[in-house]
Amino acid sequence: MSKKSRKKSSKTLSGSPTAKKQAPKTRASTQTGPAKTQRASAGKSTKTNAKAASHKAASKRLKSSEKASQPKAASAPALAEGQKASGFRLPRDGGSVVTLADYAGQKLVLFFYPRADTPGCTREAIDFTRLKDAFAAAGTAVLGISADPLKAQEKFRDKHSLSIPLISDETHEMLEAYSAWGEKSMYGKSFLGILRTTVLIGADGKVAKVWRNVRVDGHADEVLAAARSL
Repeated sequence: MSKKSRKKSSKTLSGSPTAKKQAPKTRASTQTGPAKTQRASAGKSTKTNAKAASHKAASKRLKSSEKASQPKAASAPALAEGQKASGFRLPRDGGSVVTLADYAGQKLVLFFYPRADTPGCTREAIDFTRLKDAFAAAGTAVLGISADPLKAQEKFRDKHSLSIPLISDETHEMLEAYSAWGEKSMYGKSFLGILRTTVLIGADGKVAKVWRNVRVDGHADEVLAAARSL
C-alpha cells in the first residue's frame, strides 16, 4: 500500500461518523452511573421515611385506642333533694375553719360559684350579701364556695365589701359531694370545672332544694323565698 493510501485510510478511520457518535455515548454512560445510584438511594430513603411515618401513625392509633378502651373514673351520684347533706370541713376567708356541724339546727344556703371576682360571680355574691339580714331573719345562714385559694377569696371580699363567709375548696371534695363539679364546655372545648349550683339545706340536715345551672339575675331572691317557705 502506498503512503498516500495509508494516510487516506487513517483519516477515514479517525474522522468517521461512527467513531464520533460512539464517544459521547461512552461519556454519557459514565456520567449516568452515579445519577442512577443517587436515584436509587433517594428511593430507598423515601421508602424508609414512609415506613417510619407509617409506624408512627400506627403507634398513635394504638395509643389512642388504648386510651379510649380505658374506663373513665366513676362520677359521684347526683345530689338529690331529701338526702342527708354531706359533711365538710374547709378553710374560709379570715383563716378560720367552717364545718356543716357549725350550722346544726338551722337552715343553710350553699352557693357554689366558678371563680372569684368574675362578673357573674361578683353579682351573685353581692346579691346574697344584700339579703344577708333577710336570710338571718328566716333562720338561714349563707356560705359561698369556690376552688379559689384563700388569698383570692379575701381579695374578692374586700374589693366588693362582701359580708358572707367565703369557703375555699381547692381539692374539690365538697364541690364533688354537692354535684357542683363536672364537665363544662366553652368555644367547642370540654373541660372540668365548677357548675354554678345552689343548695338549700333544711334545719333537719337534709337537702331541701337544689338549683343547677344557676342564672344570677334574681337568683338570691328566689333562694330567700324558698328558705322562708321551709
